[in-house]
Amino acid sequence: MPDRTPAPPAAWPLVALFTSGYVAPYLLPTVVGRLDAHLPLSPAQAGLIGSVLLLGSAAAGFTLASRIPRHGPRPLARLGLLLPVLGYGTAAATAQLPLVIAGAVLGGFGSGTVTAVAASGIAAQRDPHRTSSLGLLSVSATAGALYLTLPRLGGGHWLPFAAIALVALVCWPATGRLDGADRTDPRDRTDSAVRTSGRLPYPRAGMVLAGALMLWSLAQNALWGVSGRIGAQQAGLSEVTLGMVFAAALGAGLLGVTAASALGARLGRAVPVGVGTVVIACCVVLASHARDLGSFAAGEILWNAVYPVVLSYAIGLAAALDPRGRWAVLVGSASSLGVACGPVTGSLLAEGAGFPGMGLVLGGLLLAVAGPMAAVALHVGGRPLTPGSVRRRGGAPAAVLAAGAGTPAGSVPRVGAQELEVVELPQLRARPLRLPPLRVLLLSPAAARRGRERPRRRTRTGV
Repeated sequence: MPDRTPAPPAAWPLVALFTSGYVAPYLLPTVVGRLDAHLPLSPAQAGLIGSVLLLGSAAAGFTLASRIPRHGPRPLARLGLLLPVLGYGTAAATAQLPLVIAGAVLGGFGSGTVTAVAASGIAAQRDPHRTSSLGLLSVSATAGALYLTLPRLGGGHWLPFAAIALVALVCWPATGRLDGADRTDPRDRTDSAVRTSGRLPYPRAGMVLAGALMLWSLAQNALWGVSGRIGAQQAGLSEVTLGMVFAAALGAGLLGVTAASALGARLGRAVPVGVGTVVIACCVVLASHARDLGSFAAGEILWNAVYPVVLSYAIGLAAALDPRGRWAVLVGSASSLGVACGPVTGSLLAEGAGFPGMGLVLGGLLLAVAGPMAAVALHVGGRPLTPGSVRRRGGAPAAVLAAGAGTPAGSVPRVGAQELEVVELPQLRARPLRLPPLRVLLLSPAAARRGRERPRRRTRTGV
C-alpha cells in the first residue's frame, strides 16, 4: 500500500504565519498605551480592550485544535490572515469605541487562527525547536522595527492596529506553500480521521504544561501590558525613549533566541525552562521597581533576552507531547488565554498595590510555576514514535512488519517438514505506537543440509 503520510510543511511559511500571529501580543504595550492616551478610556479600560483582543486569539486556538487536519492549513491560514486585515483595519479607521472593540476581537480571532495553523505545522517538523526559534527571531525583529518606527509616525490609536494589519497582509503569499483542504479518497479520510481522533498522549503532562504556561504567560503580559506606564510614570521616560528601550529589549531577544537555536537540545528542556523562568521572575521584580532609565532598561532588556528562549523551549516541549500538533495548539491557546488576562491583571495589580507590589506578586507566581514546567520537561524526554518517524529512522518495510504481525508469538509455521523456523528479533518500541516483534523466516539446519545434499544425489543418478 502506498504511503500517504503527508510530508512536513516547509519551515518559512510557518515562520511567516508565526510572526503574523504573535505580532499583536508583542505590540500590546503600545496598543494599550495609545488607547489610554488617545481615546476616552482609563488605564484599566484600555487594558481590558487588550485582554479582549487576546481572548479572541485564545478562543480561536481552542476552537481549531482538532479541526486543522480536516479543513487543511491553507484555507484556515488565509481566513486567519483576512480577519486581522478586516478587524484591525476597522479598529484603526474609527474612534468609536464599539467598533474599536469589535475590530480588536475580530482581529484577535484571526491572529489566533494563524497561530494555531503555525503551531500545528511546527509540531510536524523534524526539529520543532529550531522552527519555533526562527519564528521568535522573526517576530522579535518585526516588533523591534515597529517600536522604532511607530513613535516617529505621529500619535493616534490607529497606528499599531494598522501595523498589525499590514503584517498580516505581507504574510499572505506564504499561504500558497501550505496544504489545501483534504480531497483524498473517502476511505483514506476515514482512516486518517480514526488516527487523528485517538486519545491525546501524555494527558497529565499536557494539562500541567497548559495550566503552568497559562499562568506563566499571564505574569509575563501583566508586566508587559503596563511596562509603558512604568517607564513613563515611574521612571519619567518619553515615548521616544520608551520605544528605544523596547526596541533594544527585543533586539536582546533576538540574541537570546539565536543562542537557544544554536544550543539546541544540549541542555535538554528542563534547565532552560526552569532556570530561565527563575531569571525572568527576578527581571520582573527589577523592572517593576525601576525609577530611572538604567534600572528600567536593565530589567526590560534582560527580561526580553530570556523570555523568548524559555518560550521556544516550551513550544518545543508542547510539540514533543503530540507530533500531530494537538497539544501544541491547546497549550498555545492556554498561553493565549494567560496573555489575554495579563493586561487587565497588571492594571488592577498596579492600581491596587502599585508597580513594585505588582512586580512582587508576579515574580512569586513565576517562581511557583517554574517547578511544574521543569517537571514536565523531565518527564517527556523525547518525541513519540510515529509511522513516519519509523520510516525516517530506517525501520523495516511494511510488508515485513505485516508478515511478522500475522504469526502468533512462539509459533512455528508448518511449511513442509520443518523447512522453516521463526526467529524473533527485538523491534524498537515507543509510545504511543506499539509494534510487535519482528519475525524473520530462516531455513532450519536440517533443511539447509538437505538443500546441500540434493545436487550430489542428482550427480550419482546421472553416472
